[in-house]
Amino acid sequence: MAVYTELKKSLIDELADDYNLGRINNVSPIREGSVNSNYLIETAKARVVLRIDEVKSEAEVRREIDLLAFLRNHGFPCPHPLQDRMGRLYREYEGKCLSLFRYIEGRVLAESRLRLGHLEEAGRALAKLHIIGKGYKKGIDNRFSFERIADLYFAVRGRLPSYFRKVTRTLEDEIEYLTRYLESKLPKGIIHGDLFADNLLFRGEKLTAVLDFEAACRGKFIFDIATAVNALCFIDGGYSLDRFRHLMRGYESVRTLSLAEWDAFPNELRYSSLRFTVTRLHDFFLRPVNGAQRVNKDFDEFFERLRVLRREREGGMEALLMAMATGYDYRKYQKVKAGERLKA
Repeated sequence: MAVYTELKKSLIDELADDYNLGRINNVSPIREGSVNSNYLIETAKARVVLRIDEVKSEAEVRREIDLLAFLRNHGFPCPHPLQDRMGRLYREYEGKCLSLFRYIEGRVLAESRLRLGHLEEAGRALAKLHIIGKGYKKGIDNRFSFERIADLYFAVRGRLPSYFRKVTRTLEDEIEYLTRYLESKLPKGIIHGDLFADNLLFRGEKLTAVLDFEAACRGKFIFDIATAVNALCFIDGGYSLDRFRHLMRGYESVRTLSLAEWDAFPNELRYSSLRFTVTRLHDFFLRPVNGAQRVNKDFDEFFERLRVLRREREGGMEALLMAMATGYDYRKYQKVKAGERLKA
């Protein structure tokens, strides 16, 4: 269950008046998700989604809504924040920020039900976000930078049970490795940071919206792509080369990766796996949420990806590396040919 804050009838009546919703027929909790409380409000006029930010500060909510408004104004399919009759895009409710969004038609598909066409659509959407986001000049702090993830791990390490010893050895070795080999001088801009299947809405094979900009920030594009690969291309215990190719085909139809990005891709996959392993461990052991309500996402899903990427077990890593090397060599070849044409 992902609803932490209950709504009072007096609030519903107030919202109906302030947002000119008309007669409200039904209010139902949306169980998907794990961070915020979400409700679907159905009225005589329309359907809207009510969101209560459970962890973000007012400043963070304001930045996220500002980003969503910018993306919507530039044609990107994302949630559309609504203004009340006083022009407010959010309000305070029980010490948290509450906002309403226009309901978007579409279905969330499980990873296993995503077809190759869906993957291409997701890749194109991610590239469009990166291109459009270049025009967004306001800063958004990256809460999941490598330094912060390392600090987060060391904060939770002492709370882990003794039988996690092998896990902690692996994570500490990985942090040491990435400290030396993670590249920072790569193309950056606005990234989604959490492109999982449950953040994509489809009608047929058409993507109607990218949801949940909770982790959006200014960061490396290749990290965003790596997270999408880890989330959408890892099926039945291994990486799917077909899924990877279609995701990247969609992405590169809009934005071409640089040589440096192809070169950094394997390490960004490893960092993305580390990031979600650590944050899920942290949420389970340190996040002060009622156990009956908390949604515990299994850290082991991404720890297993990390083990594959570290070549500690089979799982399609070699085929993935070959595909990356092919993409890298192709870009290098194109660069050489372009240079030859200029000299001629």
